[in-house]
Amino acid sequence: MDAAAREFLFRLLRTPSPSGYEQPIQRLVREYLGCCADGVTTDSHGNVIGVKNPAGATRVLLAGHCDQIGLIVQYVDADGFISVQPIGGWDPIQLVGARVTLWTQDGPVPGVMSRKPIHLLTEEERKQVPKMKDLWIDIGAENKADCESVVRVGDAVTFELEVRPLRRDLCAAVAMDDKVGLWVVLEAFRRAVAAGPLPCALHVASTVQEEIGLRGAQTSCYGVDPHVAIAVDVTHATDCPTIDKKSEGDVALGKGPVVYRGPNMNPHVVDRLLAAAATREIPYQLAASGRATPTDANALQVTRAGVATGLVSVPNRYMHSAVETVSLDDADRTADLLAAFVRGLEGPISWTP
Repeated sequence: MDAAAREFLFRLLRTPSPSGYEQPIQRLVREYLGCCADGVTTDSHGNVIGVKNPAGATRVLLAGHCDQIGLIVQYVDADGFISVQPIGGWDPIQLVGARVTLWTQDGPVPGVMSRKPIHLLTEEERKQVPKMKDLWIDIGAENKADCESVVRVGDAVTFELEVRPLRRDLCAAVAMDDKVGLWVVLEAFRRAVAAGPLPCALHVASTVQEEIGLRGAQTSCYGVDPHVAIAVDVTHATDCPTIDKKSEGDVALGKGPVVYRGPNMNPHVVDRLLAAAATREIPYQLAASGRATPTDANALQVTRAGVATGLVSVPNRYMHSAVETVSLDDADRTADLLAAFVRGLEGPISWTP
């Protein structure tokens, strides 16, 4: 991954985007696409869509969701402590002791996610997984009025947005799910465009609200009406302790993008992805899902009269935590794979299984 691309990924990772609050990251997306797209639009849902060669016969959509799981301010008590609701799927134990940021109309406000100390827990409480209602955010406020002078009900909250490089070009950060996938589709779009005239109409979508029901993929895909679409998300890396490969598959960091097979994926799309990988000598891994996947690919496939859909994923350790970990090499190779797939879409193509 070259330095400029790496820096753009890190900018995405440091920008807040809880579901429904994606506006800051979408500003970065529009800025990025403005340099390589023929047109960039933002729909009423908040999806940002770029297009190159819109008159092409085959309409292609690359989709990566920009939203991350987060929290939303629900209540401020008399002493200025803040209760929250989840945005998306949380394991509450991940929150205990976390440094968080509240994104208010006047800017970021730092806080800490707190609970009663272990010394004061009853024996029964020690045996239980903490519930969201048992946690609170402390911003250091003197009382309710002091807290509400800077924080409002409905403000979004995230973990503190940090990026930590690790050995072997691995990287840990909040919200690799799915900012690394978003980076992949944007970079694949840029690389496909830079390689010369396109054989298709290429659309790329930074979709919103995936974490609360694949919502942006449905609305953006309806608007584009593609013949073929590929979702890029993260998938569980199983190369760490306690994960059973027999039930979860064999997926490792550093071994390349993951191409999914199963009923959510059109077989011709899968074959073309694997052919592109072979031609470009891009290492890849296979994964299977016997049902509709919990990704944007699910919504893409059943939009309008149906779309020939693929799912390519970047392996990710510790999903929905503050330390989601990916290989930057995997992300880079995934962008190369998608660009090669797009540039191979020449001539009339039947996607009928």
